[in-house]
Amino acid sequence: MTTLLSHLRVLDLSRVLAGPYCAQLLADQGAQVIKVENPGMGDENRVWGTRAPDGITSNFHSVNRGKRGITLNLKSEAAREVLRQLIAKSDVVIQSFLPDAAARLGVDYDGVRAVKPDVIYCSINGYGPKGELYNKAGYDLMMQAFSGMMSTTGYADGPPVRSGASVIDMTTGIVAYSGIMTALVKRMTGGGGSHVTASLLETAISLLGYHAVSWLQTGKLPTKEGSGVWHLVPYQAFKCRDGYMLVGATNDTAWQRFCDAIDRNDLDADERFHTNDKRLEHRALLVKQLEDIFATHDVAHWISRFDAKGVAASPINTLDQVLVHPQVAANQMVVPVTNAEGRELPTIGMPFKLSGDASYATRAAPQLGADTDDVLRDELQMDDAAIARLRQQGAL
Repeated sequence: MTTLLSHLRVLDLSRVLAGPYCAQLLADQGAQVIKVENPGMGDENRVWGTRAPDGITSNFHSVNRGKRGITLNLKSEAAREVLRQLIAKSDVVIQSFLPDAAARLGVDYDGVRAVKPDVIYCSINGYGPKGELYNKAGYDLMMQAFSGMMSTTGYADGPPVRSGASVIDMTTGIVAYSGIMTALVKRMTGGGGSHVTASLLETAISLLGYHAVSWLQTGKLPTKEGSGVWHLVPYQAFKCRDGYMLVGATNDTAWQRFCDAIDRNDLDADERFHTNDKRLEHRALLVKQLEDIFATHDVAHWISRFDAKGVAASPINTLDQVLVHPQVAANQMVVPVTNAEGRELPTIGMPFKLSGDASYATRAAPQLGADTDDVLRDELQMDDAAIARLRQQGAL
């Protein structure tokens, strides 16, 4: 495990995916992260997904490694006082309460800054910190709908389709991590503390990228193209004799190599297909011809031919295929963590490395409240009697 950020104390008050993933990235770089949850159910992510052998769900395991876990009943004044003491010792505070709820609990920026003036405070919500919807709850799927992302996904005549992965949630975690690291640099250079804001809406709009810019600048809306894209052809999934592959010609030079790989240079010579603009005009005709060609051989046959010609192509893997692939292993994207019982569990590695260093937090996600007593002793120097009083008061 790296010690790069070991001087940082992080208080993670967030839930579900975006905030917890941000805090996990900090833990992967060595930060001391304390996750605070409500007694009882805790983070709702604890009840979503399949359960690992230790009883913790895959959803929770995916974004909470490297943390110590405590429970605080923030409806209790005694618990809020404990929280204030922890804030006073923290460099970074991450929370994902609705803005009004954060203010009511005293964990809004003003409340936290009053305790720790130079804090790096990160608030994450659904619809952004401003506007009429700032206090509306938002989840990944809701934001795929609201942002227009679902209008670009699926087939032209089909119903709305969700992106399989929670791309907005997870990317918001990376955005928040980037904002926190930027704010830490600002503080190091004398700029003091900062309020970092991130939201699922702002992430989703930024992820629309060229789709959004196309409409803003030309008024052209993207069309749903199934596995393909509306501005390039061919660039989509094709059914082969034994399964599916995805292959594309991303420019006209690549199209020439594409035709060479399938021994059909006559397609490039055809004026209807010679340029991407022409191919877009005759998309249906070209795709039908290619479907007939690819149905004659297995995926491996076509992939080997495209690879030999430098054409972008890939089998359409299932998770059980890709997660054991040598390329994934070579880049250390499946790594073991150890839970409190000493059992090793596989999980997902770091999405970036520093100078090839693949260090990450090796401690598995905590059971609910597993470290409450230790944190209170280590961080706040409480004795057993003080901790027992807090329990009697309903604070823990």
